[in-house]
Amino acid sequence: MRVTDQAEGRIVGHVQVKVASQVVSVPVQALPLAETGLEGGFFAEGREAFGIRVDSGAPEAEQRKVIESATVEAAKFFSRKFLN
Repeated sequence: MRVTDQAEGRIVGHVQVKVASQVVSVPVQALPLAETGLEGGFFAEGREAFGIRVDSGAPEAEQRKVIESATVEAAKFFSRKFLN
């Protein structure tokens, strides 16, 4: 696993995504999205660089919503990766 954009954000936790017998730890990264031009949510760059980005300036409730929806997207991504 490789996480990108670490210099601009900080890892605030991980979400475990289980697909079949595989469990993937997806890092959650907080950074000022407005300043970076990046979007919040799940991201994958290639097959090995992935994570969830949240806006460090957003309220906690909004961050949780982004993490929840991004976790669904991560599960879809890994389902395609492992089951195809």
